[in-house]
Amino acid sequence: MSKKLKFAAIGLDHRHIFGQSANMQEVGAEFVGYWTEGDPGTLDGFEKRFPGVDRVADRRTLLENTEIDLILIAAIPSDRAALAIEAMEHGKDVMVDKPGCTTLEDLEAIKACAARTGRIWSVDFSERFEVACVTKAAELVQAGAIGRVVQTLGMGPHRLNRPTRPDWFFKNEHYGGILTDIGSHQIDQFLFFTGSTDAEVTMANVANYANPDDPGLQDFGELSLRSDKAHGYVRVDWYTPDALPTWGDGRLTILGTEGYIELRKYTDVTRSEGTDHLYLVNGERCEYIDASDAGYPYFGRLADDIANRTETAMPQAHCFKVMELALKAQKMADDQRKGR
Repeated sequence: MSKKLKFAAIGLDHRHIFGQSANMQEVGAEFVGYWTEGDPGTLDGFEKRFPGVDRVADRRTLLENTEIDLILIAAIPSDRAALAIEAMEHGKDVMVDKPGCTTLEDLEAIKACAARTGRIWSVDFSERFEVACVTKAAELVQAGAIGRVVQTLGMGPHRLNRPTRPDWFFKNEHYGGILTDIGSHQIDQFLFFTGSTDAEVTMANVANYANPDDPGLQDFGELSLRSDKAHGYVRVDWYTPDALPTWGDGRLTILGTEGYIELRKYTDVTRSEGTDHLYLVNGERCEYIDASDAGYPYFGRLADDIANRTETAMPQAHCFKVMELALKAQKMADDQRKGR
């Protein structure tokens, strides 16, 4: 009988740790402990959701536990690279909340550590891995439903939720900039759906239009990508209006040579309720699909990859490339904003 996968969490500063942890439990992994610095705003909700998981005073207790296979990290973004490297050097595979790191120097250090240790460094791009309609779209694209994919149009609006945000959220040096942060989701989807292994950032812009009292916050960002296979456009922002029943009207349009797919991931303003709305249009079909039961295969595949040393959840090179492009886009936009 194969050994049961065991995991621990280090850093709870972002609520994405809830999904990371719950989805690993869902595929049968055992949650054996967590460490976090201080009392992040997520702690109360985390303890209620995972009541049987013990908190340790020193993260080395978890890192030095040879029974633990996987470390989940959702610390302050600028701290994630050092924590991931520390975990890999202790023989652990790592799943990091996005962004996986906030500088190109950190990314190079992560790549060197992964090569040196042979460990997996995986970023949970939740707008793909925790969205069932994206799973269904992948199945349709792979089956040839819209022909060759030639463009993705990704929109990632978010609600600011100012009263719940910690100080680091408003400091560029801690969250990495809006394109590094939430823009990385759409870059991941562009590379995945177009089958691209590399791309060029052809345009990138960031701004702060609505929050002048928080000069470290970027509340709008956009970028364009071009690969040898396709084109992509990304828009992200912190402008979700309060009347919307969820945190953001995230959408993805996948354009193919024989049709297109539109995903309305978290809400559809023309419908009263539900998530994971998929619209498919091609030469034979023009229909709405409720894709809410398509599942989240990333987590089970990652568990298999840890056991078998494979790359079925996400190729390591893809993960590195997403963060490289996000960081390059961020630098291009920041330089332009500063007039360099």
